[in-house]
Amino acid sequence: MYSVTTKGEFDAAHFLAGYPGKCKNLHGHRWSIEATLKGEELDELGMLVDFTDIKKDLKELCDNLDHSLIMKKDSLKPATFAALMDEGFKINVMDFIPTAENFAKYFFDELEKKEYPIVEVKVYETPKNYATYTK
Repeated sequence: MYSVTTKGEFDAAHFLAGYPGKCKNLHGHRWSIEATLKGEELDELGMLVDFTDIKKDLKELCDNLDHSLIMKKDSLKPATFAALMDEGFKINVMDFIPTAENFAKYFFDELEKKEYPIVEVKVYETPKNYATYTK
């Protein structure tokens, strides 16, 4: 079995609406993503996947989230959301609460859609804390 891992990073703010602790407040992270792919066979060039391709696709996902506010849909009052949009803030609205656990599944699913042999994604909120999603 062969495996390869690539990493991506982005800086973004989020908050956990409804959370009973300090993470209910707007705060930011240097998010770090590790995507691991596995397979039994290599291509004719001796590669499981071309690092150029997986790095590009992971970077594209990270760049979309970089320097934005990531929030669950309908977690702000409409007037607050409208005011932020009016100010020109970059906001990524998700169908999930933006936790490391949910982001691990999000990145896994997005890379799987591109038909990579993805087996695991780790999402680090901090250098010491991460969540893992495997199928």
